[in-house]
This record gives sequence, structure tokens and C-alpha cells, in this order.
Amino acid sequence: MLKAHFSSYTWCLKSEPSFGLLFDIDGVLVRGKTPIPAAKRAFQKLVDAKGQFVVPVVFVTNAGNCLRQKKADQLSHILGVPVSSALYEIGQMTYIGRYERNRILSLLFQSSPVVNLPRVEAVVLFGEPIRWETNLQLIIDVLLTNGNLSNAYETTLSAHLPLLACNMDLMWMAEAHSARFGHGTFMVCLENIYKKITGKDLKYEALMGKPSELTYHFAEFLIREQAAERGWRAPIRSLYAIGDNLMTDIYGANLYNRYLDERLARKSTKAVANMVTGAGTPASVPQEVDMDNGWESELASPSATSCKSILVCTGVYNPHMELPKDANQCIKETVFHGHRDFRFDPALVEPEKIAEDVDAAVQLIFEMEKFGTAV
Repeated sequence: MLKAHFSSYTWCLKSEPSFGLLFDIDGVLVRGKTPIPAAKRAFQKLVDAKGQFVVPVVFVTNAGNCLRQKKADQLSHILGVPVSSALYEIGQMTYIGRYERNRILSLLFQSSPVVNLPRVEAVVLFGEPIRWETNLQLIIDVLLTNGNLSNAYETTLSAHLPLLACNMDLMWMAEAHSARFGHGTFMVCLENIYKKITGKDLKYEALMGKPSELTYHFAEFLIREQAAERGWRAPIRSLYAIGDNLMTDIYGANLYNRYLDERLARKSTKAVANMVTGAGTPASVPQEVDMDNGWESELASPSATSCKSILVCTGVYNPHMELPKDANQCIKETVFHGHRDFRFDPALVEPEKIAEDVDAAVQLIFEMEKFGTAV
């Protein structure tokens, strides 16, 4: 790992950090294999003289085309700071749940022919394959034969096998001037082929990765772990998610922020009700809705009270593009690039702040948190 090179100024830290940073990778730190120059400058601000991070950091990506350790090593080289695989959170690996012991057809750039496969019990989509037609055919075969590839199609099935998708990015940014097709585009193809053949909508057992709240909840869990390992006693109250894609990075961060707001509101309502009841007055307390689907039991309750979205202009986002204000005019897929099962909400694609690049974003966050002063 490369030792960090420090610029002519340092940061005089006033206190322990009470916030954590969630970094997207493609379009924020790199474009394909090409580093974005601002990324190295940004991370010079985030490490001390010993090369240790001064705030908890997690890299959150939907891309799953290589192992965590390999990606961490690449980031170490690009950023000039030590990055361990523990800091690298692959959105699609956060939760496989009860299917982890079943026979799963997982497509991760897989294009080999199918020969004598046992019965498949679930399908997990990790990322767009090389040969789309081969993999589209294979998935349709599995779904319409109920996992028995030696059988003929059964288009009258009341339900198909469990299908989980881990990357919903319609587009992503590489070296090309325009965005490239992402796994979300592959999913659009699969959904339309399935409906064309069966007349029914394709159903997902789970949608993971950004913009799912589960991904941000797990990322926050990793942030808390880092803070505990460093002996930082201040609870992590704020998360800052830095990304280049309105429909994944910004939508997801804002969706998780809404979840945190609603969670706080429920706790506040319950606390007030308890106070009223304690004073001797009966109180009608609404039952708390289980929004977490087991998250908190597995990852512990979040300590964060907010998740702020920071949009950078080095990737998918075009600063000259204007979003329509009226949601009724935004039903067409040409406007809403999010997945079919996520509704369009103008508030969820409105970033908290917009920064020129990731270096400007880190500078802005430090100022917002009054975390340090330049000398």
C-alpha cells in the first residue's frame, strides 16, 4: 500500500468525529480504470500523519465484478492511502438470507453453457454479463421450468422461483464521455422478455444494493464498527453519502434519511406517550410498524439521525440537466431512470448539496461539521 502524500496544509481536529463518510466509486473516485484527480486530494484530507483515517469511511458500490480484497488494493493504489477490504462494502453482498444454503444460479459475468445442472432453487443477479443474450435465455429457462432445465416451459406457473437482484444501476460512468449501460438495463430487458412470454410481471424476492435502505443500514454498521475499533466515543450521528448518480446514490441516501426521520418520529411519539401514561393519564399509543425487516436485530439499531446526500459532477450527473418539478410529468422511463419497483419522488432525487468533485465535497462536509480548520 502506498503511503499518503500530504499537501501543504493539514487539519487541526477539534474533536472526535461524530459523522461518517460513504463513498461511491465509479464516477466519484474513478472513471473505468482512470483515477479522477480530485480523489487523491480528497483522501489526503482524510488521513493523519500515520496514514490512519481521521473519520470513519466506507466505500459503497453496486459493482460486483471483482473480489473485495482486489478492489481494496486498487483503491489503495489510486488514492495513496491504506484501504482494507473491511472498508469496502459491496451492496449486493449485504444480505442473501435464507437462500444462502439453497442451490442458487448466480450470474456474475457468467457465459458458460449449461450442462447437467441440478435443480435451481433461486436466482441471484450480481451484475451485467458479457453475453447478454446467453444469460437472458438461461434465466428465462430457469424461471419457466421451475428450476428443472431438462423440462419444457410452464408458462402457466402461478409463481416463479425466488429472484434477487443486487445492482439496479441503469447507467454508470466509465472512460467514455457518455454513461454506459448498467445492470439495471439488463434487468429491464429481462423484465420485458418475461412479460412478453408469460403476460405476467417478473417479481423480485428482494432488491439489494443502492438505493435500497438495507445497503445504507449495513454501511452504517461498518461505520460504527470502525469508530469502535478506533476508540472514538462520540456516537455517529450524521452520515454523508457522496455519489454521482441521482437515481441510486442520491435517491438511496435520501431514502435512508427518510427512514431515519420516521424512526426518530416513532421513538418520539412513543416517549411522549410514555410520559403521559406515567403522569396517570391513559394514552393511545399506535403500534410501531416493523419497517426494519429484521435489520436492527442483526445489525443493531442505527445511531445516525441523518444521512445527507452530496452530489458530485464527475460522473453520471450532468449539471446542465434539469429535472421536472411535477411528479405527474415524470412517469415515463425516459425521465425516471430508477428501477421499476421504486416510485419516483422528486424529494428523493434532490441532493442536500452539490459539489464540483469529491475533493470539494469532503471540504464542504468538514466545514458543515466544523470538524477542522485549515492552517
